[in-house]
Amino acid sequence: MLLASNTHVGIRSAFIVAIANCCLVSVVQAELPSIRFDRLTPLGASAGSSVEAEVAGADIEEVQSLWFDHPGLTAEPVKDRDRRFQIKVASDVPAGTYDVRLVGRWGVSNPRLFSIDHGLTDVVDTEPNNDPSTAQVVVVNSAIAGMSDGNNDDTFRFTAKVKQRLIIDCQSGKLDSLMDATMSLSTADGRILASSSDHNGRDPLIDVIIPADGDYLIRVYDLSYRGGFPYRLLITDKSHVETVFPRAVQAGQNVELVALGQNLGDGSAESSWIEAGTPFAERTFPFVAPSEIAVGGLYQFNVHPTDHSVLPTAATCTLTGMQFQVSPSGLANSQTLMVSNSSVTLEVEPNNTQDEPQPVTLPLIVSGRFDKARDADWFEFEVAENGQYGFDVYCERINGHADPYVVVVDDKGNRINELDDFGHRINAFDGHLRDPSGMVNLSEKRKYRVLVQDRYRRGGARYQYVLAIQKQQPDFYAAVIHSQNPGPGGTTVWRGGSVYLDVIIHQQQGYSEPITITAENLPPGLHVTPTVINNNSRGTLVISADDNAADFIGPIKLIATGKLGDETLRREVRPYSRVWSSDGSSRPTRELVVAIRDAAPYRLEWATDNVKVEAGKDVELTLRLTRRWPDFKADVTVQPLSFPGNFKLSNTSFKGDQTELTIPVNVQANSRPGSYTFAVMGQAQVPFNKDAAAKDRPNTLVSLPSRPVTFEVVEAAKPTEGK
Repeated sequence: MLLASNTHVGIRSAFIVAIANCCLVSVVQAELPSIRFDRLTPLGASAGSSVEAEVAGADIEEVQSLWFDHPGLTAEPVKDRDRRFQIKVASDVPAGTYDVRLVGRWGVSNPRLFSIDHGLTDVVDTEPNNDPSTAQVVVVNSAIAGMSDGNNDDTFRFTAKVKQRLIIDCQSGKLDSLMDATMSLSTADGRILASSSDHNGRDPLIDVIIPADGDYLIRVYDLSYRGGFPYRLLITDKSHVETVFPRAVQAGQNVELVALGQNLGDGSAESSWIEAGTPFAERTFPFVAPSEIAVGGLYQFNVHPTDHSVLPTAATCTLTGMQFQVSPSGLANSQTLMVSNSSVTLEVEPNNTQDEPQPVTLPLIVSGRFDKARDADWFEFEVAENGQYGFDVYCERINGHADPYVVVVDDKGNRINELDDFGHRINAFDGHLRDPSGMVNLSEKRKYRVLVQDRYRRGGARYQYVLAIQKQQPDFYAAVIHSQNPGPGGTTVWRGGSVYLDVIIHQQQGYSEPITITAENLPPGLHVTPTVINNNSRGTLVISADDNAADFIGPIKLIATGKLGDETLRREVRPYSRVWSSDGSSRPTRELVVAIRDAAPYRLEWATDNVKVEAGKDVELTLRLTRRWPDFKADVTVQPLSFPGNFKLSNTSFKGDQTELTIPVNVQANSRPGSYTFAVMGQAQVPFNKDAAAKDRPNTLVSLPSRPVTFEVVEAAKPTEGK
């Protein structure tokens, strides 16, 4: 089983979800103010520095502060400057990216990414700088906070010395910007030396050895010539790591890792690996793989990894690895390394044909690389137990550059299966990957061979992969995302009210036991009803706040628990956030941050939290309405929120002064015995104005979930003999 430091990682490439038995309503959760965070400028800062930042979004008129997921990042409002904050970065904050959220009267926003570098000077893009004659003068080891300029270029001039090796890195997509950046490097007289568009995802990077002393020009523009999107341009001669090898190690082992990149400092040497005609530097360093992958039986995600994966962002829901600073001596950027409970095999050449495969044993974890163009890697293994085997190639998920595919054949060369790109999207969970992942039925006890190759027959130092083959065991994993539809939003609970999160369950290899979602680290007055998801892949988790709950902003932790025989399985639930409403993309976050704010207009709750019912029977439930705003008197409609298909409930409504409804629920005879937790959704027109003193209060649609109820379904009683 492949695991990461503080994370479970035997997850499939995406959450494969069957939705046939789940009936969810698609509603806007609320049209009360909900902070949406669209843009932060600049997109980063250097450790030990302080920068003034501007925020943009919706419902941000009363934003009071910024929330970072690292304590070394703090911010204070700039006096008399609306929507501006002074961000301070402690000198010991590791290089990498961090989540930042807006916090204000209307709660907490979705996160955006903020990048931290070491030893660079922060510079602001200053117009006009659209051509060589007006180029903005900067210096090497600068980090420029820029903004795409529509049909115009941003041009920067700097002075460099002969044989100076520079990394020019334009970061936009990796920092939640919509800019599709393109850049070129030229001499002062306009001779193009290098250009780049898509190096890391859609972000460009230029690696250049300066040919002569003098001035040089960098031209940056959006490929679609759109304006208003931020970017962060790094011009540096400091260390930069392109890749490390191997990319998988066994837990508890001492290993030697080889870093390849530029300007790697003392102990480095010129490598035989060449990229675009220029050799990488090479440096070997020791690494001790953590021995405790799971603490107390709980597989956890990293608290503060120092880097996010490239697009597609949802790939990190299955990221099988840990992220670490590759050297204690100060190499700048981190690389993803996978840590396994099983032994790791290194790919060894020659293994280019099925007649000369590399012999390996199962369970298999191979750290490999397509060394050169048209490289083909063949492996041969013997199956001692027939059945379903999981085949995973991790490449995009570890920031590799290949587009691998897999072919499985028997020992006679007969093709059994082929695996290529895995793509799946469920609601806002974007699981499109170019990594192969799937199940292969190896029905006979015999030898088999597997081919791993890049689809376009490319190769090089960055074309690394990790191949995992293992007999599948029942297991499950869980993720949640804020339910606001369709765009980004934060999880804000109004006092006396509730919000819900969409839950996605991945059940692996026939796992069918009930899964219970619970919460830890809850502040006083905040409640998460334990939610049971029984033989389903989707569910709803409701978060509620008491009438008198105090204002709060902070992270909570969700845990998914299930049974496998006598063993208890505990998995940390991975939180997600929508990135943009325009493309429906999402990405994981390190924390689920929740805020408690002003009173909700109404509350829905069941008269009981638990109901026992026979399959095939009807049960009547009492739903209660509490109106919490004195001027709110409209009807409240009620409809199912997350009822499985074998539970039937009709839409109804509270009319006039009604405070209770009797709602019949039909539990069909084919309902599997067990626990089921679900809620209903209320919708009403509520008079509201952001200005509390305003007399004009137009109606706005407010949708609020009820607190959940859990059904204990038991088998229908068998007819008495003779009746």
